Amino acid sequence: MRICVYPGSFDPFTEGHLDVLRNAVSLFDCVYVGVLNNAAKRATFTPKERVQMIERAVSDADFTNVKVESFDGLLVDYATRIGASYIIRGLRAITDFEYEFQIDAINRHLQPHIQTVYFMANPSHSFLSSSTVKEIGGYGGNIRGLVPDCNIKMITERLMNQ
Repeated sequence: MRICVYPGSFDPFTEGHLDVLRNAVSLFDCVYVGVLNNAAKRATFTPKERVQMIERAVSDADFTNVKVESFDGLLVDYATRIGASYIIRGLRAITDFEYEFQIDAINRHLQPHIQTVYFMANPSHSFLSSSTVKEIGGYGGNIRGLVPDCNIKMITERLMNQ
């Protein structure tokens, strides 16, 4: 069985994230979406809320081979614990590649048997990031088309009440 993990903070989960997930779902038997619980970052949404947002998007997309859970600690340790041989990452621009290349080198040093698979962003999502969504939504801008429809209300309410 080909198992992968798609890690990230997903604060919030965007249409770009969903696009990467859609690609992974078509290639792997089981895809874990690992929501990183990083205490060093000040997240807008709790790990539980982020898991719930992703679960709603997964349900709406009818993905049957996806599991969503939060984790903390090293990604390669989490991947090993769930039996994943692959890490999924999305790339938007060359600057993403430089950063991801460094992370991949460290991960290979720690766990040489775990490979990273990269998906290029759909050009319509190449500008999209969680930070962009938070900035637009925080000023009351329209985030439709940037995040899954099932999560718009929750994200908008949180961003407007900050």
